[in-house]
Amino acid sequence: MKFLVTKELAYSSLLKNLIVGVCIALFFYFMLDVLLHGYIIGFTFEEMNSTLYGNAEEFIEPILIDSLLLQVHIDLFMSLLAVMMIASIYIRLFSTQKMTKWLVHTLFLLSLLSPMILIFAYLTSKIAVFIWIVCFVLGHLLAMIMTVMIVKKLLLK
Repeated sequence: MKFLVTKELAYSSLLKNLIVGVCIALFFYFMLDVLLHGYIIGFTFEEMNSTLYGNAEEFIEPILIDSLLLQVHIDLFMSLLAVMMIASIYIRLFSTQKMTKWLVHTLFLLSLLSPMILIFAYLTSKIAVFIWIVCFVLGHLLAMIMTVMIVKKLLLK
C-alpha cells in the first residue's frame, strides 16, 4: 500500500475509498467478534462462568480445553491482523497527535492480552473472567473508535 509509505491520498480517491471500505469492514468485524464471543462463551458473567467452569446444578459441562485453545488461537491471529491494519492506517493519519502512540500501544496490548487472559481465567479463577471481560470490551471499543476516527478524517478531509 503506497499510502502507508507516502501518506498522500490527494492523488487517488479510489485509494481513499478503499481504505474507508477496509475500516468499515474492520468495524463490523469487531462488532461481530463480540457477538461471536457472546454466543460461544456467554453474554452474562454467569453464562461465562458456566461455560468455562461448568455448572453441576444445571448439568452443564465446562468447555473443553482444545475448543478453548482453538478459539484463542483464532482470536490471536485475527485480532492482531485487524489491529495491525487499523494501527498502520491510524499512525499515518494521526502521526502528529501526542495520543497516537498511547492509543496504538494500548490497542495492541489489549488485543494481545485478551485471549491470553481467557486461558488464564479458564485455568484459575472467576476473578480472571472479569479481567478478561474488561480487556476484551475495552480493546474492541478502542478499535472501533479508532476506525471511526479514521473514516471521519478520510471522508471529511
